[in-house]
Amino acid sequence: MVKQSKTYYWMVLPAFLIFFVFHTVPVFQGMIYSFTNYKGYGDFNFVGLKNYVNLFQDQRILASYGFTFKFAIVSTLLVNIISLAIAIGLNAKIKFQNTLRAVFFVPNILSVLIVGFIFNYLFAFFIPQIAEKLGITSLTQNILGNPDLAWVGIVIVAVWQAVAFNTILYLAGLQTIPTELYEAASLDGAGKWKSFKHITFPLIASFFTINMVLAMKNFLMVFDHIIAMTNGGPGQSTEAISVLIYKGGFSGGEFAYQAANSVVYFILIVVISILQIKFLQKREVDM
Repeated sequence: MVKQSKTYYWMVLPAFLIFFVFHTVPVFQGMIYSFTNYKGYGDFNFVGLKNYVNLFQDQRILASYGFTFKFAIVSTLLVNIISLAIAIGLNAKIKFQNTLRAVFFVPNILSVLIVGFIFNYLFAFFIPQIAEKLGITSLTQNILGNPDLAWVGIVIVAVWQAVAFNTILYLAGLQTIPTELYEAASLDGAGKWKSFKHITFPLIASFFTINMVLAMKNFLMVFDHIIAMTNGGPGQSTEAISVLIYKGGFSGGEFAYQAANSVVYFILIVVISILQIKFLQKREVDM
């Protein structure tokens, strides 16, 4: 066993203390508050599991979970389909390949809030004006103001920005595939679809697993896009769980109640991620 030097511990200790104080301690505090009636100020009393019981009877909470899962599932599927298609295209021998890779990665480095405000303007003014001139009546109104379509606008922006990171991961996976396999498949008369089905996808299955898990986790935690574009509206039609926790916990006098909500939310994300990993890794073995 290699003995670590004291320098190693002195380098790790500050990072550990910062993480513990600003992350671990607040997590445990939130768990404790979830068993109280604390409003974020003043005195409080312990109420046991009352907050947790009320969560499953609160229609606003249930609606926010429904919206969040709908948004996360649709966005996860779209971002992986689009990013994989782009990665395959960029991996081909085309002109300006490196330049195009840089261009596609740009959305990932932009601030989510800035992107949200820009698209908010596009949906509210630019697209309706263009649609009016072209006679496309269905797009003459701001979709972010429509309770039934506002979530679509958020999906468009979230997917557009998330595609960049997923594309880079898929590109890394595609570059691990030997070109000899494609040459052999071509000699055997395999087309592009068969090559993708029997060579490309099975060999990047691990990258697909990573992208699916990360994308689902990130979309379940969507916050900035909604705050910048709809703030949970119109009404409560785009109120994701994280937005509801923020609003209720910090300005609605529901600190303990939303702390209980955040605990349930955290457990759900962990369970979903574990199930995804187990299912997708089992699929990797079966390929």
